[in-house]
Amino acid sequence: MSRLKIGILFGGVSEEHPVSVKSAQQVAEQLDLDKYEPYYVGITQSGAWRLCDGPSLSGESRSAILSPDRNVRGLLVLESDRLGSRIRQGQYSTVNLDVILTVLHGKQGEDGAIQGLLELSGIPYAGCGIQSSVLSIDKTLTYLVARDAGVATPDFWTVSADETIDAGQLGYPVFVKPARSGSSFGVSKVERAEELPAALETARQYDTKVLIEAAVVGSEVGCAVLGNELDLTIGEVDHIKLTHGFFKIHQETSPETGSENSIPIVPADIPAAARTLVQETAQTVYRALGCRGLSRVDLFLKEDGSVVLNEVNTLPGLTSYSRYPRMMAAAGFPLSEVIDRLVSLALTGKQQ
Repeated sequence: MSRLKIGILFGGVSEEHPVSVKSAQQVAEQLDLDKYEPYYVGITQSGAWRLCDGPSLSGESRSAILSPDRNVRGLLVLESDRLGSRIRQGQYSTVNLDVILTVLHGKQGEDGAIQGLLELSGIPYAGCGIQSSVLSIDKTLTYLVARDAGVATPDFWTVSADETIDAGQLGYPVFVKPARSGSSFGVSKVERAEELPAALETARQYDTKVLIEAAVVGSEVGCAVLGNELDLTIGEVDHIKLTHGFFKIHQETSPETGSENSIPIVPADIPAAARTLVQETAQTVYRALGCRGLSRVDLFLKEDGSVVLNEVNTLPGLTSYSRYPRMMAAAGFPLSEVIDRLVSLALTGKQQ
């Protein structure tokens, strides 16, 4: 039986580039080479596409593009001449792909951009489609859809690039964050009105659209979801135990060794009823946004037992220290099996 040719897209132009590379490396370690023939396509931080020998942009690589032509259904790899210098016009080879697994995070990875190219290519791909990616990357849109589905969200305000806001109208503390970014980049907790301008400036380094969100008093919990439509597999709920400050994922110099202020607890040390509510709410949000493949739904668990949506990650980190694979492993699904399920869902599920 021939192996499936799987394209693995990693890297990217967002601030989450290093996390994506680590996700690809972890996927490579867990990939069953008896089933898959991998092609690692790394995107540099400047946006160049490279066909790499492995899940790293530092080794040997060749220029390659994913063709939007459905008659190609794969990569166009530019070939150098015999001396390895200039590329001759029209000199390229074709690599056909059976399926694509993206491990791109953040801008142009989770926002529908790469999903649009994949739709044009006609190649089945794992994960959420265009519509759910667009809705989930923008926290303001996520909140509007969730509210319509009956899920509680924080009170929030949006501020555009040139807009000002009266700091005196807000109740503090609030969180100021880029509306369309991830991994806590650009997020500030604002305790007083005079701190707001600096927080807005920090957030605008990552996005022109800024979200100001009322602080929610509660524990941060998450739920991993895998599947399409009604057939969903739910991971164990996790709980982020904070020693101080607020949760900042992927901000540490060496996140593999742990966080300076947080400890993930899986399974979460919460009552059974709360665990069930978190899982049910995560499924409601997942379906309302039209997610498929996988997503991680993060919520706040309040002291009264109710939950409030925090955010949705449609391409969560798959590193050795990431929350999604830990939650799935705790439920009995190691990353190797998650990959198999994602590929199967991509090949059998309906594309947008």
